[in-house]
Amino acid sequence: MTRNVFVVGMNDLNAERLKRLRGVDDVAFHPLLTAAAVSETQDFDIPAMLAEAEATLDAHQGSIDAIVGYIDFPVSTMLPLLCAKYGTRNASLESLLKCEHKYWSRKVMAEAIPEHVPKFTAFDPFDDNALSRIGEADLSFPFFVKPIKSSGSRLGFRIDSPEDFDYAVAAFREEIGQISEPFNYVLDQADLPDDIKAIEGHYCMAEQVIGGRQCTVEGYVHEGEVVPYGIVDSIRYPQVLSFFYYLYPSTLPKRVQDQMNEITRKVMEHIGYDNAGFNVEYYWDEVQNKIWLLEINTRIAQSHCDLFEMVDGVSHQQVTVDLGLGRKPDMPQGEGPQNVAAEFFYRVFFNDATVARAPSRAEIEVASEQVDGTRIVSYVSRGMKLSELPEQDAYSYAVASVWMGAGKQSKLLWNYEQVMKRLNYEFTDIVE
Repeated sequence: MTRNVFVVGMNDLNAERLKRLRGVDDVAFHPLLTAAAVSETQDFDIPAMLAEAEATLDAHQGSIDAIVGYIDFPVSTMLPLLCAKYGTRNASLESLLKCEHKYWSRKVMAEAIPEHVPKFTAFDPFDDNALSRIGEADLSFPFFVKPIKSSGSRLGFRIDSPEDFDYAVAAFREEIGQISEPFNYVLDQADLPDDIKAIEGHYCMAEQVIGGRQCTVEGYVHEGEVVPYGIVDSIRYPQVLSFFYYLYPSTLPKRVQDQMNEITRKVMEHIGYDNAGFNVEYYWDEVQNKIWLLEINTRIAQSHCDLFEMVDGVSHQQVTVDLGLGRKPDMPQGEGPQNVAAEFFYRVFFNDATVARAPSRAEIEVASEQVDGTRIVSYVSRGMKLSELPEQDAYSYAVASVWMGAGKQSKLLWNYEQVMKRLNYEFTDIVE
């Protein structure tokens, strides 16, 4: 009997990945909402998206055995609502929001693992006295600010002076409504404590600056059992907050990885998150031998799918599908063709610019052929403004991603250099 799995935002690439998972011979995967509708837009009309998804599900003639996704906001917050309505498995909306509502998340972290949580406070960016209120919360320069609900590294700023804060507040006031309004809709569907209700979707977080070697623990919870299954390093460009590449498996000392896994088990059990995948971002301050928990995401990292497939043998979408179908994930270890794998981000560090030249499809194919198994995605085309790119950090624009594997990390970096020599981007109207 065929089991029907609906995948929110499924595109052609992920449709192929899903077919390569274990135990899916009797599974039919169905797209639910287009990838463009949920990830290539800045207009997150969640009620309209839910209505469209429900119309598709209601029109389906067979069983609805699972509804899954692998994309951040708004997909992650829509899944509990859809799964509750159609009786499929997923984490509860409240446990999900304890991770995704950054203020609520910090509060529950402080209850379970206080020694791994930086100082923090919430503030209203439309409050002209916000900076003074942050100071009253025992936070002084430098500190970091971000929305209580963000996507990727969007609208995240390091604040070293009042001028930096004014710049960040201006950006919040201009852009935060794109996320706060749809996020408020989700908050209205949940049973929230009074102190969390008061921190609405347009609020932001100020946090003590933390740092060190950054990584992500990928994991899942099945019937109350928290299982971390892989750690991916996040390598930044020198002296910059932007990511250069994600590397799997992690090169952190085993004792540090073991401690992160134990912290992960403790905090996810405290939250009550269950029957869904997640990932937790950490810093290891090597000098102080201190582990900081940065944030919890309520989905597998889509950027890591190729890395797990190259090293372990299947994409970790295995976790998402198995949990959706109510079974313990069958996630292998070390069964892939490569020892290490990475996603590299080719970035330009402009405030804005116009793309004068981008590589053609043929040029991208030739570049990919330099190293077997390489996949390249270019995000820009000739004539477009870099500011048109969605979901970018505050300091750079990622114009391309390159996924590849190798026998060791040094070879991986060499391979990347060979591939990028084949790609030619040019920019005009540069705003430094």
